Amino acid sequence: MTAPEILPRRRAAGVIAVWVAAALVALAVGVFVEPDWRGAWLLVGLGFCFFLAFAVQLASGRSQGFIMRISASVLGAMLVMGLIGAGFALAELFAS
Repeated sequence: MTAPEILPRRRAAGVIAVWVAAALVALAVGVFVEPDWRGAWLLVGLGFCFFLAFAVQLASGRSQGFIMRISASVLGAMLVMGLIGAGFALAELFAS
């Protein structure tokens, strides 16, 4: 028999935390890295977000939906970083 959780943990908070970290990493890459190297550093940042997603989801201690939460975290981080990277690319294109 399983005992119900007294205070269920929020499942979406860890996913959204990874998205916020992805946005901060993408903004830092866009501001501090030369335009020729932005793509490479965005990939490094996505790798960081991948490991961060695993760490956050493992720290939550819930096994139900683990793969779905990891995939939502990483896919969302990729979309956030892609949109911010595209914004910096368009800004660079029109600034030249």
